[in-house]
Amino acid sequence: MSVKPTVIKNAEHSPMGEPTPAKLPVGDVVAQSRLGQDVTLEASDASVGVWECSPGVFRRHIMNREFSHIISGWCVFTPDGGEPVELRAGDAVFFPANCEGVWDIREQFRKTYVIF
Repeated sequence: MSVKPTVIKNAEHSPMGEPTPAKLPVGDVVAQSRLGQDVTLEASDASVGVWECSPGVFRRHIMNREFSHIISGWCVFTPDGGEPVELRAGDAVFFPANCEGVWDIREQFRKTYVIF
């Protein structure tokens, strides 16, 4: 049996879907997020894709584990009860399961992700 890798080509310029309001906004500023290519991996519950968001502040609502690579932009993520973490283009981040906190997107932000 052959096992094939899942590849997202040219994620920096991948076409994105229509903008939608970010879920769980904090205050009046509501970011717009867009989902690009999203693929569910065979034989697993994982999904990979490209996500983009405009500046704004909102709560992280995905409780699964997630690995992301930041393609462009920057933000500050503050986990509940923890110290703020600044994320910029070129950074990679792992969110453990049930990692709650606040996204503060400061500049148009794009990342690739694996949620599992």
